[in-house]
Amino acid sequence: MATPGRRSSTFTLLLRHGFTDPSAAGRLLESPELSAVRGDPLLLEALAATADPDLALRGLVRVLEAQPDRTHRSRLLDTLLSAKPLRDRLLGVLGASEALGDHLARHPDDWQALVTYEPRDLHQGVPEFEEGLADAQDPVALRVAYRRCLLSIAARDVRGTIDVAETAGELADLATATLRAALAMAEAAAPEDAALCRLAVIAMGKCGGHELNYVSDVDVIFVAEPARDADERAALQAATRLASHLMRICSETTVEGSIWPVDANLRPEGRNGPLVRTLASHVAYYQRWAKTWEFQALLKARPVAGDRELGAAYLAALHPMVWQAAERDNFVADVQQMRRRVVAGIPAAELERELKLGPGGLRDVEFAVQLLQLVHGRADTSLRSGTTLDALKALATGGYVGREDAAGLDAAYRFLRETEHRIQLYRLRRTHLMPEDEDDLRRLGRSLGLRSEPVTELRKEWRRHSSVVRRLHEKLFYRPLLNAVAQLAPGEARLRPDAARERLVALGYADPAAALRHLEALSAGVSRKASIQRTLLPVLLGWFADSADPDAGLLNFRKVSDALGATPWYLRLLRDEGAAAENLARVLSAGRLAPDLLLRAPEAVALLGDGGEGERGGRGAGGGLEPRSRERLEQEVLAAVSRAGTAEQGVYVARGVRRRELFRTAAADIVGSYGTETQPAEADPGALVDRVGGAVSDLTAVTLAGTLRAVVRERWGDELPTRFAVIGMGRFGGHELGYGSDADVLFVHEPREGVDEAEAATAANTVVAEMRRLLQLPSTDPPLIVDTDLRPEGRSGPLVRTLASYAAYYRRWSQAWESHALLRAEPVAGDEELGRRFVELVDPLRYPAGGLQEDAVREVRRLKARMESERLPRGADPTLHTKLGRGGLTDVEWTVQLTQLRHAARIPELRTTRTREALAAARDAELIGADDAAVLDEAWVLATRVRNAVMLVRGRAGDTFPTDVREMAAVGRYLGYGPGRAGDMIDDYRRTTRRARTVVERLFYDSEA
Repeated sequence: MATPGRRSSTFTLLLRHGFTDPSAAGRLLESPELSAVRGDPLLLEALAATADPDLALRGLVRVLEAQPDRTHRSRLLDTLLSAKPLRDRLLGVLGASEALGDHLARHPDDWQALVTYEPRDLHQGVPEFEEGLADAQDPVALRVAYRRCLLSIAARDVRGTIDVAETAGELADLATATLRAALAMAEAAAPEDAALCRLAVIAMGKCGGHELNYVSDVDVIFVAEPARDADERAALQAATRLASHLMRICSETTVEGSIWPVDANLRPEGRNGPLVRTLASHVAYYQRWAKTWEFQALLKARPVAGDRELGAAYLAALHPMVWQAAERDNFVADVQQMRRRVVAGIPAAELERELKLGPGGLRDVEFAVQLLQLVHGRADTSLRSGTTLDALKALATGGYVGREDAAGLDAAYRFLRETEHRIQLYRLRRTHLMPEDEDDLRRLGRSLGLRSEPVTELRKEWRRHSSVVRRLHEKLFYRPLLNAVAQLAPGEARLRPDAARERLVALGYADPAAALRHLEALSAGVSRKASIQRTLLPVLLGWFADSADPDAGLLNFRKVSDALGATPWYLRLLRDEGAAAENLARVLSAGRLAPDLLLRAPEAVALLGDGGEGERGGRGAGGGLEPRSRERLEQEVLAAVSRAGTAEQGVYVARGVRRRELFRTAAADIVGSYGTETQPAEADPGALVDRVGGAVSDLTAVTLAGTLRAVVRERWGDELPTRFAVIGMGRFGGHELGYGSDADVLFVHEPREGVDEAEAATAANTVVAEMRRLLQLPSTDPPLIVDTDLRPEGRSGPLVRTLASYAAYYRRWSQAWESHALLRAEPVAGDEELGRRFVELVDPLRYPAGGLQEDAVREVRRLKARMESERLPRGADPTLHTKLGRGGLTDVEWTVQLTQLRHAARIPELRTTRTREALAAARDAELIGADDAAVLDEAWVLATRVRNAVMLVRGRAGDTFPTDVREMAAVGRYLGYGPGRAGDMIDDYRRTTRRARTVVERLFYDSEA
C-alpha cells in the first residue's frame, strides 16, 4: 500500500496528466492487469494525450481483463509499450469512444486491427473495407466486422492521421462495402429472387455525397429491372424482397447491436410509394410529379451496390433533370422554404444546441452550396460534386462564391462536422446536439485539440464558427452578384455576366440586365457610400427575392438611395439598425402604394428604424412604425396650419402629414404581415385590420380638422359665423377606412347667436366647397376624396344643413336606408358640442325603441336583395368580389347592422359604429351564436385584408383580386401564402366567404323578431 506522501505525489501527477478522478485512476494503475507497466512514463504520457484519460484508462483495463490468458495480456502490453502507433491509436480510441471500448472488451483480439501501419492503411477505400468484411457470413458477423473496420477509421481520425473530410469519405466507403455485403447475404438467402431481377442500390444523402457520419441513417433508393426474360411484376416483387432483406440485415438489432438504419424514404412518393421501381417508373415520376427538394436530393445520388450497369443508367437518366430544377417556378423560394420548415421543426429546447439543423449549423452550409450548384451547375459541370466541401471549393474557383467567404464556410463546416463526429463517436449514437454536461464538454473539447480550457474554448469556437455560417449562408448567394459589376482584387474570380443573370433569374428577377445595372450604380466606386452599399446589398437582395416582385424592390431601393445618398444618416441607419434594412426591403418590394408614398418624401425612411425620436425622424415626426395617437397628430397638424400663411399652405402641410402617416401605417402593415427574421408575422389578422382601420380613420379625421381650421382661419379668423361639425359615415364613422377609401361624411352647422341664417348658410357652404377643393388640389400627396352622398335626399339635397333642418327631415321623410346608414354616424371634426347633439338627434332613428318594425325589416332585406342584383359590376365573379360578393363585406355588415337596428335600444353594448365590436356584442348577448359570429368575423377580416392588399400592391383601390400574375402573388404574400400558392389563396377565400354566406342567409333573410 502506498504511503500518504506517495499517494499524494501520484494524485498530483495524475491531476497534471489530465485525470479528473485521480483516486480512481490510481487504483486502476495498481490493478494486477497493469502491474507490469504501472511505472512506465510512456503509458502515462500516452493516456494524458487522449480526450479523456480516465475513460482511456478504464477502457484499457477492461480490454486487458478480457484477454483469455496472461500470454495474450503480455503480448498486448508489450506491443502497446513498444509500438507507438498502436499506443496512440488504441488509447486514442479508448479515450474518445466508450462504445468502441465496449466492442474491444467483447472482442479482445480486435485490438490487433490497429497494429498495422502501412501506406495503404492510412487511406482506406471500398476495396480494403470489402476485404475487411469478406469473412462475415451472417448479420451478427457483419456487425462485428463492421465495428472492426470502424475501429480503424476512428483510430486514425482521433490521432489526426486523416482529416474530417477523409474520415467522412471513409465512413461512406465502409457503408458502401457494408451495403454490398448485405445485398450479397440477401441474394444468397434467396437465389431464386436474385435470378429474377437486376437490382441497383443508389446511395443518397450523406452516404451518396461521400460525407457520412459515424452514426447516421444511410439513405438509399432502389431501382430494378427484370433479368433476361423474367416477368416485370415478378421481378419487382423479387427485388422488393431482396431490398427489404438488405434493410433488415443492416438495421435490425442483434446481440451485437445494429449497424445503422437504411432509410428509403427519399424514393418517389416517400413512404407511400413502392420500395422498388423500374428505371422507367423513376423517370416518369421525376418528369411529372417530383418537387424541387427531390431534385435537390438527387444531387448526391451515387450507385453503390448491386447491378452497376443499371446504377449507371439510373444516374444517366436522372442527372440531367437535376440541372433543370433551377428553371422551375419559385425554385429559390422552394429551397429556402424547405430550410425554414426544417428549422421550424426543431423543438425550442434543442434549437440552440443543434449542430446540424439549427441556425448557423451544418444544414445552412449544405443548403447554400446546393442552391448555388443547382443554379450554376447547368452550365458549369465542374460544380456537380455531391460532396459539400468539394462543391464549395469549385464554387470559389469559378467565382460563384467569394474566396474569403468560401474559406470561412469551409473552416466552419469542418469544425462543426468534426464536433458532430466526436459527439457521435463517444457512444455511437445518432445525435447532433451539443452536450450540456461539463464532463462531456471537456472530453469533446480535448478531442478537438482544445487543451488549456477545453469547455470555455469549445463554446467560444462553436459560437465563432456558427456566427460565420449565420452571417454568410444567406449572403453567399447574393454577394458575387456585386462582384459581377465591381472592381475586384487581383486573383479574385469574377462571376460571369451570364452566370449573374442565371442567378438573378433563379431569384425571380424578370429583368436581370436592369438588376445588374442597378447593382452597378449602387455599389460602384471607392467611396464610403459605395462600401456600405456593398455590405448591405447582399442581404437586401435576399429580402427582395423573398417578395413577389424583386425587380420593383431593387429599383425602388435605387430610387430611395439616389434621393438620400448625400444624407449622412440614411446608410448609417440601414447598416446599424438591424430592423431598418429589412423593413425597407419588405416595404419596397411589397407593391406600389408604400414605395410611392416613400418616394414623394424619402426622408420618411427614418420611420423604419428602431422607433427612437431624434434628428433622423426630423420635423417632430418620431421614428418607429407604431401609429401615433389622434391627439398627437391633431396637435401637430393644427400647429402647422396656424403657422401657415394661407389656407392652401396649411392644407399642403396637413396633406404632407397624412402622406407620412399613411406610409407609416402601410409599412407597419406590410412588416406585420410578412414578418421579419427576428419577429414572426402577426398571428391575428383581425388585429392588423383594426390597426389599419383605426390609423387611417384617425388620420383622415385629423386631415379634415386641419383643413377646416385652415379654411376658417383664412376667411373668418378665429371663429366661423356658424357652429360647424363633420360627421363621419360608413367605414369612416366605423373606424374601418382602408388605404383607398373615400371619406363618407355629413356636414352640419348651427348659426351662432345673433347671426343671420342666410349668412350662416353661406359661410357653411363656402367652408364645405373650399375644404373639398383644397383636399383635391394637384399635389405630390395623395388626394382625400370627401363623399357626401349619404346626406338627406342624396345628391339632390344640400351639401350642408342646420341641425334643425336634419331634425325636420328625419322627422318627416326619413327612410329605412337612412336609419341603417346612421348606425355608422360619428363626429370626427369641428364643433364637439354640435357633433354630440347631432348624435343625440339620430340615436332614436338608429336605435328605435321597441326594435325595428317588421315592415322596416322587410324593407332593409328588400334593399339588400336589390343591391345584390343591381350593383355588382357586370362580369365580376360574385364569389371573389370583396364588397358586394357572396359572404363579403356587405353581407356581414348588413347582417350585423340589422341586429343593431332590432336590438340596440335594449342592449347598449350594440351601440357602436364598429362592425367587429357590434358582432362581438351580438355574440355576447346571444343574438348570434359563437360559431356563426366567428365565421362572419373571419370572412369580414379576410375581405378587408384583401382590399387593403390590392391597394398596397396596385396603388389603386379595387374590390376584386388582381388578374396580373405578379400582383396576385404579391397579394398572396401579404396574406401569408408562399410562392406558387395563389390558387390556395383563392380556394381559401371562396371557402371562407361561402361559409359566411350560409350564415348570412340564415340570420339576415330568415330570422324573425
